[in-house]
Amino acid sequence: MKLIRALSMTSVLSTAYAFQSSHFAHIQKSSTRLHSQSVESQGEEGSKKKRKDVMAFLRKKGALGKNKDFSTAMGVDEGPVGKNRSQVRGMQKSKMAYEWCTDSGIIDDISESFPLTSSGSEWSGFTDQVMGGISEGKLLRENIDGRDCNVMKGKVSTYNNGGFIQMATDLSKDPASTLTVNASKWDGVELEVYHDGDEDRENFNIHLRNPACTRQFSSYRATFEVEKGKWQHIKVPFSEFKGHGPGAADTKFDNSTLRRMSIVAIGKPMEVYLGIGKVCFYKEDSN
Repeated sequence: MKLIRALSMTSVLSTAYAFQSSHFAHIQKSSTRLHSQSVESQGEEGSKKKRKDVMAFLRKKGALGKNKDFSTAMGVDEGPVGKNRSQVRGMQKSKMAYEWCTDSGIIDDISESFPLTSSGSEWSGFTDQVMGGISEGKLLRENIDGRDCNVMKGKVSTYNNGGFIQMATDLSKDPASTLTVNASKWDGVELEVYHDGDEDRENFNIHLRNPACTRQFSSYRATFEVEKGKWQHIKVPFSEFKGHGPGAADTKFDNSTLRRMSIVAIGKPMEVYLGIGKVCFYKEDSN
């Protein structure tokens, strides 16, 4: 039974990431050889150690951190702030090795292993399925026209009052010490994006959250448009973000206590293929 539990853990991990079937078969076979000799003689602590060994083995083989299926989210904006930490968190550098995104301006320049950001946080994906919707999606690291990027890929459906998929990250590199960052010295959010969906032009949202957002579906939102088939720079000034939902709708946007950022495909049926090559804050040249 302990052997079955150890192999079941491998199976659960495999469904959390989009593996190639042949690659997973090789990993499963190797994992079985690696852990089959002493399972019968070990207790609960031994089983825990073996599960950790399986995870370490999968990471070594490159099976973790490649693709990320979406979790469901309550409402249209986010899961719990500071709690979206995946199994690859153990491979991350120490928090001190990262610069705060509000110091450098860089939230993610794709310099870290997926799904980590270059500012010490982590991307996660969410859909409308917890609300009864049927939208689907995944996050993955790909190369588009010679450029590495994170890709939000999926299908948005408005069936049963659904209608979104999103990728989101906390902005604090250390939620244990502070959940918010002060972006007041910056003028807005800048993206480098690539769109390859159904339409020649498509709209997406950026959602920002701060303590005024009292419900999970509350946020400050702005829309940007992208053209199909080419990399482009998008700048969205903080002045364009408008409050939606309890708290945010009645409170002026304050960028000195930002918690979270989301990039969202929302509001209409669409096929989504959105590459994100960089996410940062920007400041307009005063000259």
